[in-house]
Amino acid sequence: MIDELDLGFEDRTEKGRHRRGYVARRGGRKGGGRGRTVAALLMTLVLLGCLAGGAWYGFDRIQGYFGTPDYPGPGTGEAVVQVKDGDTITDVGNSLYEADVIKSAKAYLKAAEANSLAKNVGAGTYKLRKQMKAADALTLLLDPKSRMVEGVTVAEGEISLAIYQKLSKETEIPVEDFKKAAEDPEKLGVPDFWFKRTDGKKTTRSIEGFLYPATYEIPKDATAEQILRMMVAKFLSVTEELKFVETVEAERGGIAPYEALITASIAQAESVNAKDMGPVSRVVYNRVYAGKYSVCHCLKIDSAINYWLRLQGKDPKDSDKLKQSEINDPKNPYNTHDVDGLPITPISNPGEDALKGAMDPPASDNIFFVSVDKEGTMGYAKDDAGYRKLQETMCRNGVLTGENCR
Repeated sequence: MIDELDLGFEDRTEKGRHRRGYVARRGGRKGGGRGRTVAALLMTLVLLGCLAGGAWYGFDRIQGYFGTPDYPGPGTGEAVVQVKDGDTITDVGNSLYEADVIKSAKAYLKAAEANSLAKNVGAGTYKLRKQMKAADALTLLLDPKSRMVEGVTVAEGEISLAIYQKLSKETEIPVEDFKKAAEDPEKLGVPDFWFKRTDGKKTTRSIEGFLYPATYEIPKDATAEQILRMMVAKFLSVTEELKFVETVEAERGGIAPYEALITASIAQAESVNAKDMGPVSRVVYNRVYAGKYSVCHCLKIDSAINYWLRLQGKDPKDSDKLKQSEINDPKNPYNTHDVDGLPITPISNPGEDALKGAMDPPASDNIFFVSVDKEGTMGYAKDDAGYRKLQETMCRNGVLTGENCR
């Protein structure tokens, strides 16, 4: 069988060779060797060119898979890039790539991973350069001077009154217009379910907590209501992306999303560092809901007192400057020293870190948190003995003075 297959193969080969010879002779060509040589040479060159191109294409593809294509910079010319409201870091990278600002979206993602501020790139129109190093492009996006239209930046933790004052200064719209527009949060886009509580407290509808901190480009003819609507829409977009409502309802043991928002506002007001947002939220939950603080279900936080002072047009005070009459003021609806539970509304407008901390705080039995130094380093304790040790640290660092340090 093997011999027959071999013979069959040889026979087909021979026939092919004889047929080629016949066709050549029939064409009447003589001395055609040189023509065939030139044709063969041309064909060889074409094939080599194709192979070289294919090899380069393959190398470029491989480099794309195993490396991160990036321009060396610094870039030339001018490129205009628009970042839309709600754009993710990936969306921004794609927009930069399409405008030939960067060599690959992957390079921008890599630069964003190395720069925690990347998430702060706000919606707007930016003037950049073509063919930039991705990290340099990110730096420009974070530079307010790169914005073609001036934006208004609302910082994390600002309260509504401070936001109105800032917006009024930038737009020349009276503060009173913002106050009036804020009287009906639902008209501004806050869904009704956000004001549901499960802690038995009466709901006080306030815009506080829903004015998301970000940079906003405000049209010249915008009204106070339209501007506040933009901020509420941003809040709803961020919380939807975080799955804030779903996570709180599924994992926080009956705590309503509005109560978690109030907790986030407290963590934002009390914390200096982002890493403390979750642990502070846990302390709030341990005191108010878990009953781990044997004295009461109260928070005893001074940030709520200061919020009430600011609503009345007064300056906030350091804890050691607060009068006892202010701490225990029975007329203060934000009194958390003598009244159990959470405040009646949020006390600031929290950012993403605070929202994440409130929806998914780390487990602990801590019932105290205090800033133990002037840099805002937070200390935690689960009992009175631990709290006294924190006080000793505060005294050594000059945060606590007077009778408490004797």
